[in-house]
Amino acid sequence: MAQDGKTEKPTPRRLREARKRGQFPRTQDPATWLGIAAGSAVVPHAMGVLADEVTRMLAGLPAVAADPTPARALAAVDDLPRAVLGAAAPVAVAAGAAVVLAMAAQGVHVTAKTLAFKPSRLSPRQGLARMLGTRAVWEASKALIKVLVIAGVVLALARSLVPQLVGSGLSPLATSLRTLGSGVQSLVWTAAATGLLLALADYGYQRRTVMKRLRMTPREIKDEQRQTEGDPMVKGAIRTRQLAMSRNRMLAAVATADVVLVNPTHYAVALRYEAGRGAPRVVAKGADALAAKIRERAREHRVPVVEDKPLTRLLYRICDLEDEIPAELYLAVAQILAFVFALRRPGSGIPRPGPSDLSGVTDVPTRTELRVRRSRERRAGRRESRALQSTARLDR
Repeated sequence: MAQDGKTEKPTPRRLREARKRGQFPRTQDPATWLGIAAGSAVVPHAMGVLADEVTRMLAGLPAVAADPTPARALAAVDDLPRAVLGAAAPVAVAAGAAVVLAMAAQGVHVTAKTLAFKPSRLSPRQGLARMLGTRAVWEASKALIKVLVIAGVVLALARSLVPQLVGSGLSPLATSLRTLGSGVQSLVWTAAATGLLLALADYGYQRRTVMKRLRMTPREIKDEQRQTEGDPMVKGAIRTRQLAMSRNRMLAAVATADVVLVNPTHYAVALRYEAGRGAPRVVAKGADALAAKIRERAREHRVPVVEDKPLTRLLYRICDLEDEIPAELYLAVAQILAFVFALRRPGSGIPRPGPSDLSGVTDVPTRTELRVRRSRERRAGRRESRALQSTARLDR
């Protein structure tokens, strides 16, 4: 069981804050060994360039011996520094690029907080804890393993390389240099491969240590959620209040409706038609208890209530508040509105309509299709408005 009840993994926010404080898994070993490996890969080319230059320089020594003047001696070795720099430059570039790549692979988190002075760092107690803790034991073990491995590699290579160099004493210098370079490269590659394996193990240990240190308790996670997303109880109360206000506005809009369609008890949809403003709109809708509230508000404000089960269900299903009814239902709604408007004129004699016959109505759009259609109509209206404005400006 985790200490102090910290059993939960750190949240992304806690990890971000930890990175700002400089607490993230990192180790210098991958950059070191990868740089050595990359540099050693270019060493054969560098050694070849250097060997050719040394051979050329030695070829000019007889001329210097025949006329041993300072000017001739300097001319013989004049190109040697440039050759050394030309051979070393690719090695340095390859090693530097590998170091940058290794550090970037671990993540680059720039922070200045690690440079700030902390009095706790001067505490002898914490110093002893760092010296005798598990991290110190791991660092000492890692250093010991590296020394033993590299020493073993050097010893094994020396046993095979020294006889070759001694036996090639009569060989040309270029051949000896290439033999030495090949042996050194084998040494470096073996040491670098071993070092990289140790570096991966070290990174895993560092990551495990950091993640363990950043673990959280369930209470800390809840507190963080309250800080970032707000208290769930407060959010719920705000949401409830918003819904109540929206419902009250909708119920108030029933007083302005021309008719309320009912089902007769489960659903209620209030419609309002305003000449010159398009098709009739849905100003209120509800089911069950809310439908009863709409019917009650309609009776209070003397809004006609018409029972039409199929039309009410369909309008409730496909229309949102303030939506215009779809064109497919114009005829059915127009018949009901004609009856309602006739009630305002005594003696009109228009019979009360029965349930709407929607059997001939095909391809009634869904709610999503209606939203897409309205969006297209709004875009078309804006384009038409811009076109009219442009025409008016040209006319002026």
